[in-house]
Amino acid sequence: MSELANNSDRLPLRVYMEDTDAGGIVYYVNYLKFMERARSEWLRQLDLNQQTLLDEGTQLVVYRLACHYAKPACLDDMLEISTHVTDIGRCRMTFEQQVWRDEELLCSATVEIACLSVERMRPKAWPESLNSLIRAS
Repeated sequence: MSELANNSDRLPLRVYMEDTDAGGIVYYVNYLKFMERARSEWLRQLDLNQQTLLDEGTQLVVYRLACHYAKPACLDDMLEISTHVTDIGRCRMTFEQQVWRDEELLCSATVEIACLSVERMRPKAWPESLNSLIRAS
C-alpha cells in the first residue's frame, strides 16, 4: 500500500545478560520480545499506548507470525529493530520487522496483529482514531 510507504520506525536496543543463553547468544524468543517492544514504541510515536487502547475497549494481539533467524546476536551487541506497516485490513494489520546489528540483518519477521474487543474477545474494526493516525503517519 503506497499510503503506508513511510510508516516505519527504528528502535535502538542493547543486548543484556538476561537476553542471552549460557553461551552469550540471544535466546530465540527474545527477538520476538524485542519486536513487541518496537511495535509498542511505534504506537507511542502515534501518541497511543497499550493501556489507553485497553481503557477504550481495544486489545491488540499477535494473530500470526513468521520468523526467520539469519545470524545470532550476542551479549552487549547494539541492535536496531525496524518496524514497518505493510497492510491494514478491517481488523488486522501486518508488520514487517527486522533486527539489525550495524548493516547486518540478524532476524526478520512478518507479524499480523488483530484488533479485539476487550469485552467480547472477538475481532473488531480498528477504532477510527487509531486507523486515521496509522494511515496519516
